[in-house]
Amino acid sequence: MIKSELIARLVESNPHLYQRDVERIVNTIFEEITNTLADGNRVELRGFGAFSVKHRPARTGRNPRTGQAVSVPAKSVPYFKTGKDLREKLNNK
Repeated sequence: MIKSELIARLVESNPHLYQRDVERIVNTIFEEITNTLADGNRVELRGFGAFSVKHRPARTGRNPRTGQAVSVPAKSVPYFKTGKDLREKLNNK
């Protein structure tokens, strides 16, 4: 599912809301999650999961074509851990 499909489903299930309002709500939620992660904090949505930031140290990698050593800089990557309710729902189809 992509963001526009999510918005369309929310509008369909909530006919009393305008599409522009639902779109603004969804965008605000995603912006808040993004900003919180950018600040290095954790976002937990009970029953769904938790987003956090993992830090990967600098390392030496290899170019797969040439085999030459390449310096890979340190970076931060987003990490998602599923919540218990979501895991149970996925495994008990």
